[in-house]
Amino acid sequence: MILCTRHKDLARIMAPGGRRCAFVPTMGALHEGHASLIRKAVAVARDRNLDDGCVVSIFVNPTQFNEQADFTRYPKTIEADLSLCEAAGASVVYAPGVEDVYPTDEGVEVPPLPAVATRPSLEDALRPGHFAGVCQVVKRLFDLVRPLAAVFGEKDWQQLQVIRAMTRDLRYPIDIIAGETIREQGGLAMSSRNVFLSPEDRQRALAISQALCESWSAKTPADAERLMRSELEKRDLAVEYAVVRHAESLEPAASGPHRALIAARMGSVRLIDNSEWRPA
Repeated sequence: MILCTRHKDLARIMAPGGRRCAFVPTMGALHEGHASLIRKAVAVARDRNLDDGCVVSIFVNPTQFNEQADFTRYPKTIEADLSLCEAAGASVVYAPGVEDVYPTDEGVEVPPLPAVATRPSLEDALRPGHFAGVCQVVKRLFDLVRPLAAVFGEKDWQQLQVIRAMTRDLRYPIDIIAGETIREQGGLAMSSRNVFLSPEDRQRALAISQALCESWSAKTPADAERLMRSELEKRDLAVEYAVVRHAESLEPAASGPHRALIAARMGSVRLIDNSEWRPA
């Protein structure tokens, strides 16, 4: 596995012409959920005979945090991250500094945001500026890495839809592949932020996946939303949203496919999760 900290070095080791890799962009603090995405990208690269294999980026992007405290305390575990990437089969890790991604002598544009980044009133409303930062950095990384395919986790469902829509809008020849959510024992979705949960809070957080399971017994989206909110509030979670939306547009819709989505807080720790939803 090769480690690069500058995009100029990355360009030198990649196949001539680019677009010969599968890509997994991350912000580090990697766990088994990330490892599963890397393994999926490795398999894609192998199946498609991509010369450069799987490229993983590790970059804590400052432009997508709307709370400075959240950015400052985001876990940084580079040595462990590199070990995980190598064990999962990555060929190259690109771990740049801010100045390499956002050079002061070169403007890095924010692409036009697709409707799914502005209209659902979910993450877009609760984290102002977040998707502008996500689209800015992902477009920049796509331009630097030039992958043929990129793997994103389903846990950040709205982000996955935003990246798919942005890639279509920009007409980038990149296949956006979804990686399933990996869960801890009991059902809690793996997240880099789980390290901030106390043992007691970790048990309470299981209400999130339990609420998603409860939603499957409902016959309508409205009933599913009531069931999810009730389950979360019973465990004293501060509910930001617990909704059923169209799986692609993330707007309210009578007909499917649907997705159930939850965001809730326990103190300063914010957790999100989602699952497919169909009427019982």
